Amino acid sequence: MINSVHFIFLIFLGMLSLVLVLIIVVIIYSFYQYKVSVRLSGWSEIINKTITKVIVYEEDEVSPDRDFIIANGNPSFRNLFLQKLVDSEKKFSGVAQNKIKYLFEQYNLQEDALKKLNQKKLYLTAGGIQELTAMNAEGSLPEISRFLAHPSPQVYQEAQYALVNFKGFEGLHYLNTIPTVISEWQQLRLLRSINHIPENSEGIIKGWLESSNNSVVIFTLKLLRKFQVLTVYSIVTQLLAHPSTEVRVQTIQTLLSLENPSTITCFTDVYPDQPIEVQLEILKAIKTSGDKRSTDFLKKQLLDNTETGIKVCAAQALFSLEEKQYLAQMAENESSSEELIKIIKYALQEKIC
Repeated sequence: MINSVHFIFLIFLGMLSLVLVLIIVVIIYSFYQYKVSVRLSGWSEIINKTITKVIVYEEDEVSPDRDFIIANGNPSFRNLFLQKLVDSEKKFSGVAQNKIKYLFEQYNLQEDALKKLNQKKLYLTAGGIQELTAMNAEGSLPEISRFLAHPSPQVYQEAQYALVNFKGFEGLHYLNTIPTVISEWQQLRLLRSINHIPENSEGIIKGWLESSNNSVVIFTLKLLRKFQVLTVYSIVTQLLAHPSTEVRVQTIQTLLSLENPSTITCFTDVYPDQPIEVQLEILKAIKTSGDKRSTDFLKKQLLDNTETGIKVCAAQALFSLEEKQYLAQMAENESSSEELIKIIKYALQEKIC
């Protein structure tokens, strides 16, 4: 009995000791986090003051204070400094932006960013590329280019963006061989970074339009829409027979934006052989175009097509082409089906009782 009580006491004492150890560890960790937080707050204040002084005053009027000089020897401080410069670069433009990049060069922060490219943690590698791109460190392009074939999307997308950000249209050369999918978000970033397409680029564009990578084809079509590249119109029309439905849909949007007088006729000619998603896109394009030559075509789709979605789009297109009287007559026609009447009234934006 005494041994049992002694054993229970020892267990209790052990548990109590464990709880005390955990409490001490939590206290020490909390104190450490507090010190880190205070240190980061102090560093942020020093960095913000330095950036503000450089932006407000001329470069020869600014000298770093003692606290900045001391802290600058700490790698963690320099990393925070680099992050602050990148964040500030996004907020300013013109002279202020140039002064921020001056700080980046003055304190040789390019070396700190380049070191991140050799880190095993992917977010650090991607972050390093982002920092070099934001600070316009074009001299680092050879280092960044080796990440174009990196297995991580997080990394290779930043490398792709960096090349286009530095070189514009010329930086898109990787589209010739890229095996990975270009996401919609990445396509938007790339499009925003390109300011013009050089003359005599039709051969390059043709190669991209013939790519086996559908995302490359789609991106190229968006590029043609942005810059209204009319010289490749005939090549784009061939994509209406592309195996990918998504590519065909994007092709219709691109052809419509290129504003060729034969576009609507081209659409109605290929319409019968298209999947329903593409047929719907064609009807939307006709509605947008306002081309009244397609009125008979639309009426046929409204009356003869068995797909409800097609009928709705056709009715809306007819309404857009000012065929309200025709639609009203069809809605009052006793031979019209109940479904057709509802579709027409919907197109006319009438309340169905």
